[in-house]
Amino acid sequence: MLVKTYGCAVYGINATPITVEVNVDQGTKFFHVGLPDNAVKESHQRIEAALKNTGFKMPGKKVVVNMAPADIRKEGSAYDLTIAMGILSASQQIVAENIEQYIIMGELSLDGSLQPIKGALPIAIEARKHGFKGFFLPQQNAREAAIVDSLDVYGISNIKEVIDFFTGEATLQPVVINTRDEFYSAQIKSEFDFCDVKGQENIKRSLEIAAAGGHNVILIGPPGAGKTMLAKRLPTILPPLTLHEALETTKIHSVAGKMGKQASLISIRPFRSPHHTISDVALVGGGGIPQPGEISLAHNGVLFLDELPEFKRTVLEVMRQPLEERRVTISRAKFSVEYPASFMLVASMNPCPCGFFNHPEKECVCAPGIVQRYLSKISGPLLDRIDLHVEVTPVSFSELSKKRVSEKSEDIRKRVVEARVIQEERYKEHDGVYCNAQMSSKMLHDICRISDEGNQLLKTAMEKLGLSARAYDRILKVSRTIADLAASPDIKTEHLAEAIHFRSLDREGWAG
Repeated sequence: MLVKTYGCAVYGINATPITVEVNVDQGTKFFHVGLPDNAVKESHQRIEAALKNTGFKMPGKKVVVNMAPADIRKEGSAYDLTIAMGILSASQQIVAENIEQYIIMGELSLDGSLQPIKGALPIAIEARKHGFKGFFLPQQNAREAAIVDSLDVYGISNIKEVIDFFTGEATLQPVVINTRDEFYSAQIKSEFDFCDVKGQENIKRSLEIAAAGGHNVILIGPPGAGKTMLAKRLPTILPPLTLHEALETTKIHSVAGKMGKQASLISIRPFRSPHHTISDVALVGGGGIPQPGEISLAHNGVLFLDELPEFKRTVLEVMRQPLEERRVTISRAKFSVEYPASFMLVASMNPCPCGFFNHPEKECVCAPGIVQRYLSKISGPLLDRIDLHVEVTPVSFSELSKKRVSEKSEDIRKRVVEARVIQEERYKEHDGVYCNAQMSSKMLHDICRISDEGNQLLKTAMEKLGLSARAYDRILKVSRTIADLAASPDIKTEHLAEAIHFRSLDREGWAG
């Protein structure tokens, strides 16, 4: 007897329906075809033990399992439940007339219980798209998949529950989640807040500008000056995620298996901080079975690279193209997958190996030329993609001991959101451009027009401070954001002057 059941394969952040055809006929042996990998082939032993331990058996006949389309490689153990239900139905141990109306996914343990799977959300979206009535999956992933409406999502803990559902011996209640309520209720306050930061008003100002325009930023200062503390608070002043952004971010984390048990929708912006020993594949994504990297997990959020010069050169260089295109493509011989990677890069570094170059009190002990060699670990093309260079100075005792409460993140965020609204209106006719940092060179000259006085100031700054040519565009973009924060339709000289201040590493002689 031939029976068809349905599962899904996940490629990139999208899913593809897989038809599992099970035929039980006269003969012996178990045949598994349709380009399965080793994890799928091993399902035979898991299914046999799980069926035996739940009161059923593997049929003592010839069993052929075909996974179509046969030219797509099937990977992972999530097809165990799909195949097991097909075998039970094809061997007539159960009668499941409407089994073809459901997507069934789950990894079986030997006792018949289910282990969580990856990619539950994109699978649920694909199931609804193709008109399936419902989706059976492990209980741990049910809330994540239930975000998708117009689809019955059943969270199950054991194969027996699915069998009883199809035989009519028991009923299951679908998991119901109000996506909008779940989304807005989860936008809780972060444990971090800018009011915790004493002093450093100029650094807070630079991060406010970065958040308002979506600019990448690098913080340069001695150990203990507060670079990491400030960076961790940046997501608290970014505009709240929209529902569309939240769904897109959740899909990436779902595919990567980073959602956690009973998680549903990611409602706060991601903050990823990989260690400097990370490999280039772990950062951008890839591997034998392609998975999203840290830059994709930071999509719609912040990627923080602490101690930037300590990262391997190859790791930093692979970020150049994703920073520009805001997506990364992983290519293999037979296929390629694309992951979104629209993130804000925040980097921090010491100015030299000892950490005290340009320190107001402590003396640098590095030999001549060491500082320049240390900074040269970061390539010019990568620095070209960082808009703000911010020097962080240590906080004095008098600032630390002050009782005055600093401005809260909530108040700073209001100004950031107002600036972003201005930018959304400005770029509404430009696809893929939402903030000033995403402006092209062509748009720059139309949008960032400056007066003759401002032009003279910029010329003088470039000549006197020895600013490089690449600093020119960055200064114009940042000054446009500063003007937006001030609700000014024009870029004034004071906006340009503040933007020029944030180009430390472009100054000739900065590193001695």
